[in-house]
Amino acid sequence: LVPLLAEEYYQDQLMEDESGAVIVQTAPGKVITHRGGSITLPCRYHHEPENTDPDRIRIKWTKVSDTLQFEDVFVALGRKERVFGSYRGRVSLELAGPGDASIIIHNVTLEDYGRYECEVTSDMEDDTGFVNLDLEGVVFPYYPSTGRYRLNYHEAEETCRQQDAILASHGQLHKAWLDGLDWCNAGWLDDGSVQYPIAHPRDQCGRKDTPAGVRNYGYRHKEDERYDAFCFTSNLNGRVYFLKRFKKVNYLEALKACQRDGAAMAKVGQVYAAWKIQLLDRCEAGWLEDGSIRYPIVNPRARCGGPDPGVRNLGFPDKKFRLYGVYCFRKNESGDTRPMKASFKMSSKATNGTRVI
Repeated sequence: LVPLLAEEYYQDQLMEDESGAVIVQTAPGKVITHRGGSITLPCRYHHEPENTDPDRIRIKWTKVSDTLQFEDVFVALGRKERVFGSYRGRVSLELAGPGDASIIIHNVTLEDYGRYECEVTSDMEDDTGFVNLDLEGVVFPYYPSTGRYRLNYHEAEETCRQQDAILASHGQLHKAWLDGLDWCNAGWLDDGSVQYPIAHPRDQCGRKDTPAGVRNYGYRHKEDERYDAFCFTSNLNGRVYFLKRFKKVNYLEALKACQRDGAAMAKVGQVYAAWKIQLLDRCEAGWLEDGSIRYPIVNPRARCGGPDPGVRNLGFPDKKFRLYGVYCFRKNESGDTRPMKASFKMSSKATNGTRVI
């Protein structure tokens, strides 16, 4: 197929379908950005007859969850507009010309990930289209200092938030498995299901003769049942770094050292994002905010924890008597918030920081 520019794609599709008074076209595949960026969710409409009063056109955007829950995002009727909830101050119409119902989301958050419905209504006629917003990022398994299988669903949600992340979706976990994630402990996902990814089948993880894949326990009781968590995080508005010191320190000394350096102790999600996106590679174990000891390895080498890249986890040692280095996080003072335009090329390669797949 020959790639089409957005305008060519819309015109092609609109000429093929004249069955309704209002025809909506949205982006095929996904639009992809990262946390902190700005992204256009493309949506165009065509109306018959073309001289319809624009003040009678109603544009509504809604976020649709995997469990078919609906969250209002934006609505416009003529020149009147309203933005809802956490989207207030961050969403606006693109206004790229007649028939444009696209919106721009600024300062994209982790929670913005998901499926959006664009609905255009004129009098008694309406049509809808869908846009899938994906985020570049990383999935990581997490369990607290109290041990494995200690979190109900709500505690898992809060635990991921504390680590600068959210509960991962099935799609995000599946992509992580395709990229090689192998973890033999079941964890909560955002839809209330419990799953775990196995890249190398073995008897300790559901039998060696079963195929590789994402194992699924199904939807579990959110209050009573306890598992680990699979968290997802994205681009950092700042930098994680290993604080160079002449001596190793305990947890409290590490906390104060980062503060004296104008930073905070890094969270687990921040270290994973720095490893995956900023390619942080450091063969020195250090304290993180949750009391764990970890270090990120991009290029595996001798005496750095095994043959595979990843964030090494040495557990939760005694905070008072065990001595290590420390990873700090310093937030950027400002960031680039220019909107990313979604092209309609069927490609998986990066284009100006945004991909459509």
